[in-house]
Amino acid sequence: MKGRDMQTQSILVVDDEPDMRAALFHALTRSGYRVSSASSGVEALEKFKSQDFGMVITDMKMPEMSGMQVLGEIKKISPQIPVIMITAFGTINNAVEAMKEGASDYIIKPFSSETLEGTVKKVCEKSNNRVHGEMQKVRSRDSTEGKKIITQDKGMLKILDLAKNVAPSNSTALILGESGTGKEMLASFIHQNSGRSDQTYIAVNCAALPENLAESELFGHEKGAFTGAANRKLGKFELANQGTVVLDEISEMPMPLQAKLLRALQEREIDRLGGSRPVSINARVIAISNVDLKKAVRDGKFREDLFYRVNVIPFTIPPLRERTSDIPLLANHFLERYCSVNNKELMTVAEESISLLSKCEWNGNVRELENVIERAVLMCSGKVLLPKHLFMDEPESNGKKPIPFKVGTSVKEMEKELIFKTLDEVDENRTQAAKLLGISIRTLRNKLSEYRLEQ
Repeated sequence: MKGRDMQTQSILVVDDEPDMRAALFHALTRSGYRVSSASSGVEALEKFKSQDFGMVITDMKMPEMSGMQVLGEIKKISPQIPVIMITAFGTINNAVEAMKEGASDYIIKPFSSETLEGTVKKVCEKSNNRVHGEMQKVRSRDSTEGKKIITQDKGMLKILDLAKNVAPSNSTALILGESGTGKEMLASFIHQNSGRSDQTYIAVNCAALPENLAESELFGHEKGAFTGAANRKLGKFELANQGTVVLDEISEMPMPLQAKLLRALQEREIDRLGGSRPVSINARVIAISNVDLKKAVRDGKFREDLFYRVNVIPFTIPPLRERTSDIPLLANHFLERYCSVNNKELMTVAEESISLLSKCEWNGNVRELENVIERAVLMCSGKVLLPKHLFMDEPESNGKKPIPFKVGTSVKEMEKELIFKTLDEVDENRTQAAKLLGISIRTLRNKLSEYRLEQ
C-alpha cells in the first residue's frame, strides 16, 4: 500500500453481529475502501486464503473462533498484513494482549466512523513506514518528496509561496481547512522545503490515538512504566528529533494531553512515562485541524494557551468549490495516475464531464474528486471519460445526491440491486464488476446463482 493508494486495498471485516458488519461495511466504503465481510473466523480465513486483502478488522469476542485466534492464523499466513481488533470497553487488557501478539491497533466499542477511519488510515501508513523496527506512521524524505500539490488557483499559489518562505524557520505552523482539502500535503510541502527535509517526517492522527496509550505514543515510555511495557519505547517526538512532527486533528487531543503538549512546545523537552528525567527534543511541529480552533477554545474543548502556541504561522486552505479552476487540472492528474495504476491506456476527460465536475459542491473536496475519478477509470471501457462513468447526478438545489434506495429496503435487496446495476454499467463484465464491488469473482457467481434460485 502506497500513500493514498492504500484506499484501493481491500479490507476484510470479521464480526458475528450483522448490524456491526453492515455499519463497518458502509463506513469503510464511504471512505473509499473496498470491503469484504465474514460472519465468523472460519469464513474469514477461507476468504483470506482465496483473496488478496490489505488489512483485516476483527471483533475480539466471537463464537467458534475468537478474534485472538483469527489474529494468530492471519499472522501465520501473512505476518505483514495489519490486523485491527474491535473490543468492548471492559476488555481493554485483552486488546493490549492482542497487540503483543501482532495486532496493529484496536478500537473500543462504541466508536464513531471518524475514529474507525482515523485508525485504519494510521495503521495503513504504519504498515509501510517502520522506524527503528517499530510500527510507526513515519514518512521519510523520499516518500514526502513524492507528494506534489497540483494547483493553478491564485489563492493556493499564494499559500504555497508563504509556506516556502516560512519553511526554513523552526516556528510552529497551524494548517486549517475542510476535510480532503490537502492539509497534510501542505505540511509535507513545508517539510520538503525546510532545512529538515533529509530528516524524519512523522504524522500522527490525534483522533485515532487510543486514550490510554496516547501519552506513550507521543512521548514514549520506560520499561515497566505500566502493565505491558516490556521495553523502552520512543514516542513520536523523539523519533522525529531533528525532523518534523505533524499533529493531525489536534482539536481531538484530550485536555490532559494538551497540557503536556504545551509544555513540550514551550520547554522543548518531554517526559517519557516512567522516566526519571526530561528528554530534550528538536522537532518542528505542524498542527492540522478541520475545525475552527478559536471556537473550540470558546467551547472549552481546546486550551487557549496551546492555541496561541501552535498558531504562530497560520494557513487556511480554501475548499475545492472556491477554486474551481483546479478541478480540470486535478481531474486530469488523477486520471493519469489511475490509468497507470490499473494498467489502462491513458484516457481523456470529455468536456461534458469537466462541466459536471465543476458544478459539484465537493463536500469531500480533493479527496472526493480523486475517488470519483478512480471509480470512473474502472468503469470506463473506452478512451474517453463520459458523464455516465462518473456516477454523478446533475447537482440539485441543495447540492446533494438523492438517496438511491428507499427507506425500509432490506440489506439483501440493496445488495442484489447494487450487483445488477454494477453489472449493467460494465456491460456484464463479471471480473470488472467483482473488482468494483470489492468481492471475488467466485462470490459474485455464487450471489448470481442465489438470485436465480430465488426467482
